[in-house]
Amino acid sequence: MLAPVFLLAAFLGGLAAMCLRLPPLVGFLAGGFALNALGYQITPPLEVVADVGVTLLLFSIGLKLDIRTLLRRDVWGGATLHMLASSLSMVGLLALLKWLGLPLLNEAGWSALTLLAFALSFSSTVFVVKVLEKRSETQTAYGRLAIGVLIMQDLFAVVFLSASTGSLPSPWALGLLLLIPLAPALRGLLDRLGHGEMQMLFGLLLALVLGYALFSAVGLKGDLGALIIGMLLAPHPAAQTLARSMFSLKELLLVGFFLSLGLTAMPNWELLGTAVLLVLALPLKGLLYQQIFMRFRMRHRTSVLTALSLTNYSEFGLIVGAIATASGWLPESFLVVLSLAVALSFAASAVVNGVGERFYRWLEPRLPEIDEHALTPSDRPIEVGDAEAVVLGMGRIGRGVYRRLQKEYGLQVLGIDSNPKSIERLTAMGINVLEGDAVDSEFWDKLLISPRVHLVVLAMPHHAGNLAALRQLRSRRFAGRITAVVEFAEEIEPIRELGANAVYHLYDEAGRALADNAAEEAGLASRTSRLG
Repeated sequence: MLAPVFLLAAFLGGLAAMCLRLPPLVGFLAGGFALNALGYQITPPLEVVADVGVTLLLFSIGLKLDIRTLLRRDVWGGATLHMLASSLSMVGLLALLKWLGLPLLNEAGWSALTLLAFALSFSSTVFVVKVLEKRSETQTAYGRLAIGVLIMQDLFAVVFLSASTGSLPSPWALGLLLLIPLAPALRGLLDRLGHGEMQMLFGLLLALVLGYALFSAVGLKGDLGALIIGMLLAPHPAAQTLARSMFSLKELLLVGFFLSLGLTAMPNWELLGTAVLLVLALPLKGLLYQQIFMRFRMRHRTSVLTALSLTNYSEFGLIVGAIATASGWLPESFLVVLSLAVALSFAASAVVNGVGERFYRWLEPRLPEIDEHALTPSDRPIEVGDAEAVVLGMGRIGRGVYRRLQKEYGLQVLGIDSNPKSIERLTAMGINVLEGDAVDSEFWDKLLISPRVHLVVLAMPHHAGNLAALRQLRSRRFAGRITAVVEFAEEIEPIRELGANAVYHLYDEAGRALADNAAEEAGLASRTSRLG
């Protein structure tokens, strides 16, 4: 059982972070450091919670991932080039710190420096995906690119760990290929389980048993197994429902991961100073990402925001550090430095990514011009056509709004969604829909060129996306009408304050419509009609 003090520290840390307008995960890290200072240590139950949280996170990534993403040149090519360039750069930086007399590196040879540089070239899958999910941006162009690069890095990590430990995967690992023909049966079973507790239990079974336990048993990374199992289910329409049903559980368990990271080690001033030096080197890592992505014909916004999201250190660095210290290549104190550097990089990256769009708008005029016709398809300009109304978010609510505006009011309607899978499915149904990102300032520049658009409906499933879209519309002095749908009552006022012309609470409207239909079927007249 988790110690009550762990829960209290996580809650108070998260609450303090929210009061400072920082992501709660920064508070969870701070809570871990505070517990560490008070003499607490990681307990086995906390380790289990953290491991399960990470496993479910990777499983949920797999549920949303299109395998074709990994085959893109910008994904595998970008990940490979960055690992080489970043490792070489970090070797140079570490060698410079050793030459300047950094005590912790006095005994480090070139092999140790190279190993450290390799570890520091990774970005954190857990942190990046959590930040993207919090902003509902996992399916945006830059979100998909970032996740693709992270998965490639996970594959590199598997190869490294197998080579460094000298233990190759079991020959039985070849049997995992049988999961591919088994996938249709798993998807068929998912179809029959409905949307209740059996669906969630099935998801846990797949992630923790068929994924983590089975892959670990044959000498492979268990969390990579959860990712692959998720990818096998991804083509099924119910995969998205499963991901949503597991969202809250996964988010809660991940608190354990960030708390345990803060509990990993207790620093002194020398170790803290060394960790800060490593964090100050992060802009070099981000710059390499951005320059490499630019070479793959992407918009500046995609390359810049992807680079910002990946500018952090990975928990994988702790594994490499443990190998280095166990082999006697580095003092054990350097493992404390790596733990601090990873935690501090998360805090810094959370702050920077919070202002990512504003940073890009400041930076964009200073970047070289690019030929729009040479861009990758997802980054090319959009054609609005003769649309008179635009619906953002083509889930169930958005599709209903689209059909109503089109059939009952005779409007030319354009649907916008960030999920390529949804785009393909809706296009096949004859719906006029385009891929777009609600927080993309350039997307709005292109979309609002058309003077015919006079109505925008914000029907995205997450409140943050609707707020971001509304800010973009108001900053461009959109003269048409804006209507928004919210799920929770407390979301109504923020939307109204930003200038939405009408705001509808999802459940209130559903209840009103149901009551009206029921009364009409019963032959009852409303008070308004009786008074009239």
